[in-house]
Amino acid sequence: MLYRIEGIVIRSTDYGEGNKILTLLTDKAGKVGIIARGAKKARSRHSSIAQPFTYGEFVFFRSSGLGTLNAGEIIESFHRLREDLDLAAYASYAAELCDRALQDDEAGEFIFQQLKACFMGLAEGKDPEVTVNLFEMKILETAGYAPELDVCVSCGNEEGPVRISVQAGGTLCRRCWSRDASALPVSDGALKLLRLFRRLDMRRLGSIQVSVETKKQLKAVLRSFFDTHMDLRLKSRAFLDQLDRMNQQADAPLRERRSLYDDGK
Repeated sequence: MLYRIEGIVIRSTDYGEGNKILTLLTDKAGKVGIIARGAKKARSRHSSIAQPFTYGEFVFFRSSGLGTLNAGEIIESFHRLREDLDLAAYASYAAELCDRALQDDEAGEFIFQQLKACFMGLAEGKDPEVTVNLFEMKILETAGYAPELDVCVSCGNEEGPVRISVQAGGTLCRRCWSRDASALPVSDGALKLLRLFRRLDMRRLGSIQVSVETKKQLKAVLRSFFDTHMDLRLKSRAFLDQLDRMNQQADAPLRERRSLYDDGK
C-alpha cells in the first residue's frame, strides 16, 4: 500500500553501502520505519530528507515490516538543530525519548505536534533546558507516568509546603512526608513550573526566565520519574549530561573573574 504521511525523522541509521533506515514519528500512523535507498550518497534525491530532525511529507510503499521511501518533500529541515552542538544534543534527546519511551500505539498526533513544537522552540532560541523539560512532561503524560501535583497523593490535602514522591507518583504534604523519606524537596517556583508544564501545550511555550537552582530541581524531579518508572538508558542523555559538565567547566573561569571583580569594588 502507498502512504503519504507527514513525519519527523527521529532516527536515521546507515544500512548497507548507500542506504539509510529512517524511523519517523508521524501525525497519523505513529512510529514508522522506512528504507531510504541511496540516501547516504550526497547526490541522492533522498539525502536531504533523510537527515535527523527533518520534518516533511513522506511517500512510501509498505505491505509489512519496513516501508520503502518513494518520494519526500521537506517542510522544515531544522538545519540549525544539526549545526549547533548544544541544540543537536537537546534535539537528539527529545527524538530518542520519542523513539524509546513510547510504544507505537502511544505515538499519536498529539506527541507528533509536541515534538514539532519542541524542535521549533529550540530552533527559535528558547531556553533549551526549559523547552526539553516541558517536552519530558509531555512524554510522561503520554506514557501514563506524569506526576500528580495539585493535591497530596496520600491524603488529598491541597495546602503546602510539599515534597515530590517519585514512588508515590506526586506531591506529599508536610503531614505525609514520613511516608517517603526519599521524597524530593521543591521550591515554590519549581512546583509552579511543574504544574504549568502539566497544563501547557508545547505550541504555547513562550520565553521563560528560570533560575539555575530551579532548573536543577526541575531536572532532578523529571529525571527521577523517568528513571523510576521507565528505566531508560539513553545515549543522548548521557551525551547531554557530558556536554553540560563541559559547559560548566568552561564557564567556571568567567565566574571566578566576575567574583574577583565584585570583591575588588
